[in-house]
Amino acid sequence: MQERAAPASVIAFEGLLIVVGGGAVDLDLLRDLAASGGHVVAADGGADTVVEAGLVPEAIIGDFDSLQRPEDWLGRTRLVRIAEQETTDFEKVLYSTTAPVTIGLGMTGKRFDHTLAALDAVSRHAKGRIIILVDESDLAMALTGPFTFEVGEGERVSVHPLVPIKFRSSIGLDYPLNGVRLAPGERTGTSNAATDGVFSITPDPKRKVPWLLILDRKYLFRVAAAATARG
Repeated sequence: MQERAAPASVIAFEGLLIVVGGGAVDLDLLRDLAASGGHVVAADGGADTVVEAGLVPEAIIGDFDSLQRPEDWLGRTRLVRIAEQETTDFEKVLYSTTAPVTIGLGMTGKRFDHTLAALDAVSRHAKGRIIILVDESDLAMALTGPFTFEVGEGERVSVHPLVPIKFRSSIGLDYPLNGVRLAPGERTGTSNAATDGVFSITPDPKRKVPWLLILDRKYLFRVAAAATARG
């Protein structure tokens, strides 16, 4: 396998980073996130989607195999071409940037293999940053520690293991996670629910591994704010 080349420099963003890929993207949501102060970065051909939303990305990062006429972007934004083929364009963005909270749009849907690759990238990078993937209906936030949030009473709260993980406790869920071990291919926490709105989930602190909290997309801005405050 080819060694992944380290980026010449890492771009640091303060606040929310929005990474746009080539999958399904709600353009209104992208505009709203940008209007809230989020920094927009395109993963290769995701630049076309950013333009469709009437925006200009602060950077375009990828191998440029799907970017139409890269030369047209010279002088308009920062171009970071990474030739290695061991990772997706999304992961190239992840290892070339830092940000308190990263939202990935267009990383899921359209192609199942791209969705799986995005989850693999999230699993590899979740220890160092908070990443939220968004599709047409849900958000999936990767965490490595405890999280407390409030949704509507009885609303869906799904927990998905990216690797084997044991939970120390939970509060406010129909199906408690106290002492429960989840693992891909063995047991997941799909379609749990909040008993009275506020819930708290605490994994075993002895082993800091990533897990996904999956909620309705309508909570995206509140989840992003909570994640930012959490640091």
